[in-house]
Amino acid sequence: MADPLPGYRITKQIGVGAGSKIMLGVELKSGKTFAVKHVTRNAPDDDRFLAQTENEYRVSSKLSHPYLRHSFHLHRVRKLLAVKELYLVMDWVDGLTVEKARPNRLNTFLTLFGKVAVGLQAMHEVGYVHADIKPTNIMLAPRGVVKVIDFGQACPMHHRKERIQGTPDYIAPEQVRRLRLDQRTDVFNLGATMYWVLTSEKYPTAIRGTDARGGISLVTSDKPIAPIELNDKIPLSLSILVMECCRENPDERPADMKQMGARLAVVQKLWRKYREKVRAGRHVAEQASGGGAQTVGGTIQVNNDTVRSVEEGE
Repeated sequence: MADPLPGYRITKQIGVGAGSKIMLGVELKSGKTFAVKHVTRNAPDDDRFLAQTENEYRVSSKLSHPYLRHSFHLHRVRKLLAVKELYLVMDWVDGLTVEKARPNRLNTFLTLFGKVAVGLQAMHEVGYVHADIKPTNIMLAPRGVVKVIDFGQACPMHHRKERIQGTPDYIAPEQVRRLRLDQRTDVFNLGATMYWVLTSEKYPTAIRGTDARGGISLVTSDKPIAPIELNDKIPLSLSILVMECCRENPDERPADMKQMGARLAVVQKLWRKYREKVRAGRHVAEQASGGGAQTVGGTIQVNNDTVRSVEEGE
């Protein structure tokens, strides 16, 4: 039986997405391995998954950045002139999503989200908003590889969508109100994602899943609790940044991903200074006690910012 995707040999299924299957495909000409998203129209409701995949290709084929997944080719299978199947050929990322591989060290967290901010800034400069940043749309792989994936809900900068689109636990207020979206929408989505990674709690957005009839359930947002109140080991400066990202008014959030990246870098610099001081204190304590290790805990004031230890590792 011939392979369904011309020029590629499908080897196995590696996952599932919204209305899709994710498979591995080997390009026959080059021998390179790619990820292949396969979407099939089995019912009228599947039209939205076809549309999202078409949109993903339209956007991600224009992106060329190491932290953004690139799409190379879209193969359409037609029956009676109508598209019945789509095969989207994409970068293969041999790793796990942030949801499945949540960083448990602060330095790793800051490096990861610093890279995500750099990637999203590059996307914004091309003129697109991702509009669905969440833990399942950020992938981690060995050797520090980070990829933002799934551009099915991406849209041009300042676009106003006809219907509410987004993931309830990470959606920005302007997405719920169907206002124009810009880079600050991604700032909110990223802030809500960081909130979950740091606290294991979901940021209280204006959507609470679906109602009894299957429609979107809109609520008045609960008053959010700052990350540092849920986990007092989080640096104060990082807790403040996350809360500013998730402000209801886009004008009160960091203006863009450049600001996000710069502020994450400051937190990381402060954290590294703190760790160096902890190591130095531990070394002095060991010498004073004849080699017996002692714990150095508490807080340290660095450049007027209180930095608390997250754990003994980096």
